[in-house]
Amino acid sequence: MKNVTLSADEDLIETARLVARSEHKTLNAAFREWLVEYTARSGAAQDFNSLMARLRHVRAGWRFTRDEMNER
Repeated sequence: MKNVTLSADEDLIETARLVARSEHKTLNAAFREWLVEYTARSGAAQDFNSLMARLRHVRAGWRFTRDEMNER
């Protein structure tokens, strides 16, 4: 595991410690959880952008004719 040094306001850090303690975890554990969630959001956004790129050819609002709907 790699160490990371952060700088923040002392009051903010103390409040974060109190919140973590109320959740029965350390500030390190809370930060690790946040880091996992933060990076997952990035992955979800990339997945969404990739899907939209693959569906670029789809025209929204297009109405198929009866023949087009029955083509196989």
